Amino acid sequence: MIKGINKQVLEIIETNNGYFEKALFFVKPEYSGYSENKLREFAQNEMKSAMYPPKQRHTGKRNKLKLTFSAFAIFLFGAIAGFLVSFIVWYLLYNVLEYI
Repeated sequence: MIKGINKQVLEIIETNNGYFEKALFFVKPEYSGYSENKLREFAQNEMKSAMYPPKQRHTGKRNKLKLTFSAFAIFLFGAIAGFLVSFIVWYLLYNVLEYI
């Protein structure tokens, strides 16, 4: 794929990453004087910083499940609140106000 290129390339075969089996680093001409070990050290540091995969996006099913659960929780909270208000009103009307 890369034709006629005249650059120093550093290939890292063991990336310790689940996504990539190897990585290619193209060395800038001004850094080609560095030793191979020093360049490998720089490359390994870059691979460590890119080691963690991005967060996975939630699928539509999971979002629907969250929405359904939230709607049910709001409905349940409203039903309990309505029951408590009704109970307080009933208690006030039939027990407390009866003695006034």
